[in-house]
Amino acid sequence: MNGYLNPGPTTTSDSVKYAQVCADICPRETEFGEVMEWISVELSCMAGKRGGIETVLFGGSGTAADEVMLSSCIPDTGKLLIVDNGAYGARFTKIASVYKLNFDVFKSSGFTPLDIEAIKAKLLESAYTHFAIVYHETTTGLLNPAPELCRFCHDHGITTIVDAVSAFAAIPIDMDRDGFDFMASTSNKNIQGMAGVAFVFCRKEALEPLASYPMRNYYLNLWDQYQHFKKTRQTRFTPPVQSLYALRQAIIETKCETIEKRYKRYSSCWERLVKAVRKLGLTMLVPEEAQSKLITAIIDPASPKYSFEDLHELARRHGFTIYPGKLAQANTFRIANIGDIQPDEMTAFTQVLEIYMRTL
Repeated sequence: MNGYLNPGPTTTSDSVKYAQVCADICPRETEFGEVMEWISVELSCMAGKRGGIETVLFGGSGTAADEVMLSSCIPDTGKLLIVDNGAYGARFTKIASVYKLNFDVFKSSGFTPLDIEAIKAKLLESAYTHFAIVYHETTTGLLNPAPELCRFCHDHGITTIVDAVSAFAAIPIDMDRDGFDFMASTSNKNIQGMAGVAFVFCRKEALEPLASYPMRNYYLNLWDQYQHFKKTRQTRFTPPVQSLYALRQAIIETKCETIEKRYKRYSSCWERLVKAVRKLGLTMLVPEEAQSKLITAIIDPASPKYSFEDLHELARRHGFTIYPGKLAQANTFRIANIGDIQPDEMTAFTQVLEIYMRTL
C-alpha cells in the first residue's frame, strides 16, 4: 500500500527506485551524456511541439529552477511583476529581492481565485517587461489561471516566467498555446521520479536573447548551462547520476500512462477524498472550482480535541503520511494525491480519517 500523501517528493514506483541501482559511471562518459540528452528531449516534447522547446537540466530542487529563471531571464533594463498568492509566489518575491531586480508584487489571497482583470490592468499600468506566476500553488492546491494571463502578456510583448513545479506532467501544458516562455519543474513531483533534478523549459525564441543578459549566478546560470550542454551533452558541474537514471525510467512510465490519463487518475483520487470530506463535515480551504485536484488543503476541525499530531500518528500506524498546512492565515492539513497513488489507496486513507473524526 502506497501511503505517502505528501506533496513531494512524491511516491514512486518500485521500477523507478530500482533504476537507481546501476553500475558506477563517470557522468562525463559518452553514454551518460546520451542519457541526459534523451531526458532533455523527452521532457521538451511533454511541454510543447518537438524542436520548439529546450529543456535545461540542473542538479537541485524546484526552487533551484525558479532561481535559475529569475536570475537569468531578466535584463538589467527589465521590470518584473510577480503574482504572490501563496508560499511559492512569496518565494519568487524573495528570490527577486536577493538579486535586487526591478520588480513589483501583485499580492492576493492564497485560497481564493485571482482577480484576472485586476492583474491585466496592473500589467498595463506600468512598463513591465516580464511577468512571473506560480501555476499551481502547492501550499493550498489553488490552480492559478496562468495560461490566460500569460497569453495576455504575449499579446502585449511581456515575457512570461512560470513555476509549474507541481503542475507539469499532470496538467497538460503546451508552452506555445499557453504563452509560457520559461517554465520550471522538478523530478520529484508529477513526473514521479526521485528528488535531485531541476529543469527549466524554454521557448527557443525567448531563450536566444539571454546570451547578452548579465550573469548574476554562476552555478544556476541558464544560458551558460544551455550552451555547454548543446556543445558537449554534459552539464557544467557534476549531475545527480542516480536520480537521472530514475528520471529516465519515470519518463518512460509517464509516456506509457500518458499525462492525460495520469491527471484522470489523480482526479479520481481527489474525488474520493472530497466525497469523504463532505461526509465527515469537514471544509476545504479552496473552493472546489478553483482546485487543481492534485493537493487539497482541509481546514482543521473546530473541536478542541483535534490534534494534527494525533491524526498524523494514527495515519502513520495505518501506513499513511500526511502533511500540515503552510498558511499563517488558516490552520489546515494537506492531502496530496500525486505520485504513484491509486484511487483504492485514497479510499483506504479516507477510512482512517473517518476513524479519527469519530474520536472528536
